Amino acid sequence: MKYEVINRGDRVSAELANTFHRLAADEQLAHDPAEPDIVVSIGGDGTLLHAFHQYVHRIEQTAFVGIHTGHLGFYADWKPEELEDLVRCMGRESALDEKIVKYPLAKVQITNESETQSFLALNECTLRGFESTLVAQLRVNDEDFEMFRGDGICISTPSGSTAYNKSLNGALIHPSLETIQIAEIASINNRVYRTLGSSMVLPRHHHCDIYPRAGRNIVLTIDHLNVDIGNFRSIRCQVAESKVRFVRYRPFPFWNRVKEAFIGDLLD
Repeated sequence: MKYEVINRGDRVSAELANTFHRLAADEQLAHDPAEPDIVVSIGGDGTLLHAFHQYVHRIEQTAFVGIHTGHLGFYADWKPEELEDLVRCMGRESALDEKIVKYPLAKVQITNESETQSFLALNECTLRGFESTLVAQLRVNDEDFEMFRGDGICISTPSGSTAYNKSLNGALIHPSLETIQIAEIASINNRVYRTLGSSMVLPRHHHCDIYPRAGRNIVLTIDHLNVDIGNFRSIRCQVAESKVRFVRYRPFPFWNRVKEAFIGDLLD
């Protein structure tokens, strides 16, 4: 089993990374940053997002597992005191595919005057106006849908529905559903600009094209990354063919994660 460790960089996470390497050597795991079977993220969900984009070129070969050194995350579900148990599982489990769960990703295609670039998002893609409101035409499956005016648009994956999308009153979607969700960020509604006013969920075989009005400054973000592609003409969003792979050595149901993250233990 080949592995790599990516940590948040704080003292606790760095010490855990060093301990992981020592324990991994005892289990005869091979440290291979170039072609790991498993990438271990030590920190929080943000650290795993960094790990995902670092190894997005190996999305079909590399799986991820997270150890949280802060609050419980949706991607990092092992505790620091369980480090030895995790390494032991990695050393003893030979049939890795049997422990893999796959989550949908969003495919974002950005077209300017000369080329089209493609990106994968684990959580979301956001489109915002900079120093002015965003004005954009939305087309769903090549049909005109609405003219949007407001702060921006958020396109999220099911696993990302618990992140920025939730703060926009979007729905929480189970990662077994192959969808993307489009949520408005502070839309303006009047006689000229009329939007749906609620989030919209598109299935795998649908797509949404966004055509920003020319001459306006726009900030485009893929997860935590700001994408600078100059003046672009359109953005196409849809469910990606590829999926992110997580290693689940033990069950941790999605709705249990939601409850622990947002509700906690209720008092009688």
